[in-house]
Amino acid sequence: MQKFIRYNFRVKSKPRQKRSKSKVVDWQPAPDIDKRIKKLIKRLELTWLEKNNIHGFRSRNTKTRASARIWGLPRIWQKALHKSPSYVIEVISEKFDKLTEIQQDKILLHELVHIPKNFSGSLVPHYRKGKRNFQNKVEVLVNKYMKAR
Repeated sequence: MQKFIRYNFRVKSKPRQKRSKSKVVDWQPAPDIDKRIKKLIKRLELTWLEKNNIHGFRSRNTKTRASARIWGLPRIWQKALHKSPSYVIEVISEKFDKLTEIQQDKILLHELVHIPKNFSGSLVPHYRKGKRNFQNKVEVLVNKYMKAR
């Protein structure tokens, strides 16, 4: 019978960096964003959007590369809470607030394009298999916005 020799190799690794105490994400309602969203919907005649069910929030201390993002209320939550479809457009304060007004409006338009025509609570992805028209829709809306300015 063979003897198995156990070797205790220790690989020297880099010392672990202490994790900094991450700051808590702070979400605040953003009435200014609400007004801008409603203004864009009215100016560009985006009739399928229910402007009273789209809410603006401003966040701080997030670890995202995005300047803004959109959140939808899925159907299961709509049924459980007895709510109608709703959306939240979150702007990341550290990035969004530094931009010019035109750049901010373009970002808000981009987020609005994520809302489907049936206003169901779901979100339209940037790319679906076989379909690449998301960016085209954004460009059409931005051009329409620039002409309306």
